[in-house]
Amino acid sequence: MGRQKSERELEQFQNKIEYAEGELRVFIADILPADFVIRTTMEDRIVELENLVNTYGWVVIVKHIQNKSTPDYNTFIGEWRLDEIIDQMEEENANILVLWNALKPRQIYTINEKLKTIWAKAWDRIDLILKIFERNAFSKEAKLQIELAAIKHMWPRIYDMWMELWKQWGQWKWETNTEIMKRHLTKRETHIKDELEKFAKVRAQHRQSRAKKWMKTIWIVWYTNAWKSTLTNVLTKKWVLQEDKLFATLWTSVWKMFVPATYEEDTGKYIPPKEVLVNDTIWFIRELPPKLVDAFKSTLEDSIESDLLLHVIDASDPKFNLKIWVVDEILENIWAKQNRINVFNKIDWLTKEKIEEIKKEYSDLSPIFVSAWDKIWIEELKEKIISNL
Repeated sequence: MGRQKSERELEQFQNKIEYAEGELRVFIADILPADFVIRTTMEDRIVELENLVNTYGWVVIVKHIQNKSTPDYNTFIGEWRLDEIIDQMEEENANILVLWNALKPRQIYTINEKLKTIWAKAWDRIDLILKIFERNAFSKEAKLQIELAAIKHMWPRIYDMWMELWKQWGQWKWETNTEIMKRHLTKRETHIKDELEKFAKVRAQHRQSRAKKWMKTIWIVWYTNAWKSTLTNVLTKKWVLQEDKLFATLWTSVWKMFVPATYEEDTGKYIPPKEVLVNDTIWFIRELPPKLVDAFKSTLEDSIESDLLLHVIDASDPKFNLKIWVVDEILENIWAKQNRINVFNKIDWLTKEKIEEIKKEYSDLSPIFVSAWDKIWIEELKEKIISNL
């Protein structure tokens, strides 16, 4: 009975550890193949994972990359390597182990069982992203979307609970309780979808109203941390949250960009002033599971039906080509087929030679180069937006 009580206390501690006061100490880990070419394109995953941890407000104390071609079936990172990590976590007084990949139910269960011995807990990257979403969700709709995404992510994890119920109560009780759990989650998922549908109908009415007024809309998309909010501020002359953190902006905001009247001397044509709506939406990041994107589909509806896409690219990032590919893949998966302007931002960080090199290499994207911070070539960008609309 004493051991059972101790295990229950450990389990309760694991369930609440992320809500503990103070800054938690995190051990992050990933596995990479030995192939050098693949490693050079994947090693920045661990940097991105560290940025996610910092965004949540924790501190990374140890980073570990394991040379491994395929994940271990039971522990993802390998039994003996996991034991080494646990020993090191205990020495460093680490509270959380975060692994980059989305873990299978058996893997996360096995790892957490082992971590109980040092009063610690394991997350995969999706767990961490969901927690960041939860922290940044302020509207009722955003909170519902986060809960829906968490339910979708949780379904396979019920295995964890099944195992515990099996140990405590045997097969009949195990089946009864898991059925109760399934029914509860199914009912809650249906309720959330019904509530999100109401929000979607309201937005559809707003879109119809804007269409009647002949108001054009553009949708700004970006890979995290491309200084998109800075560019939005410059275009709309409104204040948008600017923060050097992943997912600092979670909700969708609509702003107005004013374009003054112009007069074309060569044609004698007067072009009246215009207002264009700017949809400032949420995050793009690599290997985001479809179930998470699907949970935010209602938020993305306004953007998907916009008249023009503005893809903001961090031109100073040495691996921006990979991030362009990530954004293109997500846009394709959600059927966003609008005309697109590819905006290479942060040119104030580049030499003229580098700008010319990018312009030549990516000529098929018809790039336009700007500095949102120094307001370089912003008027040219506005002109291109209007000509595309």
